[in-house]
Amino acid sequence: MADIRSDFLGIRSPNPFWLASAPPTDKEVNVTRAFEAGWGGVVWKTLGEDPSVVNVNGPRYATLMSQDRRVIGLNNIELITDRPLAVNLEEIRRVKRAWPDRAMIVSIMVPCVEESWKRILPMVEDTGADGIELNFGCPHGMSERGMGAAVGQVPEYIQMVTQWCKHYTRLPVIVKLTPNITDVRQPARAARAGGADAVSLINTINSIMGVDLERMAMSPNTGGWGSHGGYCGPAVKPIALNMVAEIARDEQTAGLPISGIGGVSTWRDAAEFIALGCGTVQVCTAAMVYGFKIVQDMCDGLSNFMDAQGYRTIEDFRGGAVPTVKDWKQLDLNHIDKAVINQDACIQCGRCHVVCEDTSHQAITFTQEGGVRRFEVDDAECVGCNLCVSICPVPECITLRSLEPGEVDARTGKVVSGEYANWTTHPHNPNRVDAAGAPAPALDSAAAVAA
Repeated sequence: MADIRSDFLGIRSPNPFWLASAPPTDKEVNVTRAFEAGWGGVVWKTLGEDPSVVNVNGPRYATLMSQDRRVIGLNNIELITDRPLAVNLEEIRRVKRAWPDRAMIVSIMVPCVEESWKRILPMVEDTGADGIELNFGCPHGMSERGMGAAVGQVPEYIQMVTQWCKHYTRLPVIVKLTPNITDVRQPARAARAGGADAVSLINTINSIMGVDLERMAMSPNTGGWGSHGGYCGPAVKPIALNMVAEIARDEQTAGLPISGIGGVSTWRDAAEFIALGCGTVQVCTAAMVYGFKIVQDMCDGLSNFMDAQGYRTIEDFRGGAVPTVKDWKQLDLNHIDKAVINQDACIQCGRCHVVCEDTSHQAITFTQEGGVRRFEVDDAECVGCNLCVSICPVPECITLRSLEPGEVDARTGKVVSGEYANWTTHPHNPNRVDAAGAPAPALDSAAAVAA
């Protein structure tokens, strides 16, 4: 049996599934129920200074639905905990004592003033918590006090506050990063420079969920007015995976422990984050949509996957996919793929033909004989773009085949060489280099076309 136990920064938990800092982790009763259901850890909803913050008494959440009414995105305008600090601290203390084998991380967001961090950190440490998470990502509210994304978008502030925290607490410090930034590597580098033990990402994305066209008002709203909020859920997973991978493969942050967040709804989602370098994954939206017991399916699924692949522990495959993530300029331009349609599996729906004909390369032909429709790939036009594979409703009906060295690409008439070549050496690149890395001599237009 696979061992799915997690050891993240020396914080041990029976599995890598933690509830993210959010409404589900705001109270002792919620967290206790989560631990009873099997969650490996929680990040307690973000604590702040007294007096507590004020939340609206109206719509705090909105959802983006798929056509079959599944929640694929959730918007949240709720702020940090609106309960007194002392109440939260006492509940954290009781829960940790009752569940010593579970990870207890406490999220904190106070003004960007050293004294504020100096004051709250010993109080959190006294609860017996295992670590702290610095909320540098909340995109709505509190910015006027130098909190949330207002800090997370300024690398210098990240480094400064992280240094304060490392000075005033012995607990591991996890820096939670905002996705509302151009290059996530910059705040991650700042966190590492400040001494952060790990980073967690992504926090929520700035968003407005919709507009009520009959009333000409954003939706949802409270008394006719609304505000942008934080967007999360399955739809943000590709964004989160990209940012996790950027940090995992960056020379300055490679090896920095990562807790992955963003659209984790199934064991497969979790495994993808782990494959890109994460040691734990944090979940919020899926728990809010389906309840706490979904963790049982996540644990079983991850364990079964690991057994099937021969992985004994999470460490056996953590980061395994990172080396496959490259910059576009490094991709092999001599590699050729062609689409192949399995006629036995094809249901003749024609979607591949329509999308290729209208929006791609007119590489799928359509014929009809005796009432039987047939769709075939024209290799002379196919560029292996994967659009037909992506939209086909039958799994594995359309696949891509890689041309072997010596085969002729029917589209270009060229023989596949099998040699690696990328954009940095391509004759159409005005800044190309030769194989040794030196600038290559310039080609005139005719020579470039011939090449």
